[in-house]
Amino acid sequence: MTVAVTAGGRARTTSLRHRLAERGVDRTLLLLAPALAFVLVLFIYPFAYGLQLSFTPAEGGGALANYREFFSDPYLRNTIWKTLGLGLPAALLNVLASVPIAYLMRGKVRGKRTLTTLLVVPITLGTVLTAQGLLMYAGPAGWLNKLLIVLHITDQPLPLVHNWTGVFLSLVITGFPFAFLLTLSYLSGIDPSLEKAAATLGAGPWERFRRVTMPLLAPGLAITFTLSFVLAFSVFPSAQLVGKPAGQTRVLSIAAYDAAFQKFDYSMGCAIAIIMAVVMLLVIALVMVWRATLYRGSTGGKG
Repeated sequence: MTVAVTAGGRARTTSLRHRLAERGVDRTLLLLAPALAFVLVLFIYPFAYGLQLSFTPAEGGGALANYREFFSDPYLRNTIWKTLGLGLPAALLNVLASVPIAYLMRGKVRGKRTLTTLLVVPITLGTVLTAQGLLMYAGPAGWLNKLLIVLHITDQPLPLVHNWTGVFLSLVITGFPFAFLLTLSYLSGIDPSLEKAAATLGAGPWERFRRVTMPLLAPGLAITFTLSFVLAFSVFPSAQLVGKPAGQTRVLSIAAYDAAFQKFDYSMGCAIAIIMAVVMLLVIALVMVWRATLYRGSTGGKG
């Protein structure tokens, strides 16, 4: 009798284990533990702590006092539009510029590795070195303005730094390599035989790109734009070094830094950081909704 009960219990345990395994729940999930601990310690806990701190203003006034102050102050509120005014155009230009270059380089091109290396080099420079280079080469005394004056294209140095233009150029230089690599990866995942099949049916190069390649590439471009936008939206060193942090390039990250480390109001700094995250997530959500309306098939998986 005891033996029968024991055997029945083992059978039920084995059956449950098999059912869980069929759903992907087994001991291999323990391999996720280090990653989950990493996310918990370095992301979830800091985010939860910052969110809680944003609802505890230093000077009182209720849980939403920091948010009311932010949206009632035009100087603070406008930082949202200034940040979007930098992040959206920079991300859009990086994606649009990467498409034709990646399309031409996905095939057999002479010097492909050399060209790819040159296009990706700015990744190794970082934002600080890029900003320093812009100050040296595009500043009032830089070689670019000197060349323009020598060629009589302009009579005085062009204002290319310490303004919106300087920050925008910095975001394009540092963000284009990421967009290019992602776009090239997605394009490489599209089967060339699809375009060859369209060519046999009489489709020209532009029609093949518009009707075959672009619908397959569009979902990948949405992801590329999202990542490029996140990179540009969180701009900080460029806005400080080659921008005008008290004026047209006073972005959300600078406002949060000033509140936390200049005024020592960590609660307000956290509130601005939360607002920054919410705005970023709203833009990402809109892009993902638009992506869902596009072609839903596979782009090859390499992206």
